Amino acid sequence: MMSRRNVLAGAAVAGGAMAAGTGMAAAQAPQPARLAPVVDGKTALSPDQALELLIEGNRNFLNDVPTAAPVGRERRLEIAQGQAPFAAYVTCSDSRVSPEILFGRGLGELFIIRNAGNTVDTVALGSIEYAVAELGVPLIVVMGHESCGAVKAAKAVVDDNATFPGSIGRMIEPIIPAVLEVRGSEGDMLDNAIRANVSRVVKQLRTTTDPLLLDPQAAGKLKVVGAHYDLDTGKVDFFDQP
Repeated sequence: MMSRRNVLAGAAVAGGAMAAGTGMAAAQAPQPARLAPVVDGKTALSPDQALELLIEGNRNFLNDVPTAAPVGRERRLEIAQGQAPFAAYVTCSDSRVSPEILFGRGLGELFIIRNAGNTVDTVALGSIEYAVAELGVPLIVVMGHESCGAVKAAKAVVDDNATFPGSIGRMIEPIIPAVLEVRGSEGDMLDNAIRANVSRVVKQLRTTTDPLLLDPQAAGKLKVVGAHYDLDTGKVDFFDQP
């Protein structure tokens, strides 16, 4: 039979555990994501401020900091009146690469263009130009990722003269020059090609596009940045910055 002292001691321990659990839960309670300020219907962030917001979000993702991204009813009603994203994001269609999750962002914050291999064709370029000219985004990010299947396919074409059915072969054609560019380079050829593919697209957007993109870059109102996502660590490396 338990003594009264043991019962009280047990209750005290249980109470302490509950209090500790409550404290831990409170410490891990999701904190609201820092929203980008909006002025006259467009983001008020500079290119560097927009990039810093992404870096901060990925840092939280890496450290498992719970963040409550703005996705609720109030946010839905707010952006139903108009969108004011702070970045245009060009990335791969890969299911493991979701920009909103990698950066803890919510509805209406990122204008995302996705395709296998994160290339920029006419449709993608028009989408980017719309984001800059009409929505006023100050930042364009082009992001590749570790073990990209589209770049692997382009590498197989170069290394083994591989062919692919349907439209897959035509889809990866723009990536082949990046693979050829890194042949003979030190390090992992696939990873080098993934980064080279990003840098080629970044260079295209910085130098050979319409004044819709070139003029705001010259005025310091727009930056184009290249990034690489590591599937294993969750880290986004903004390796190609102007």
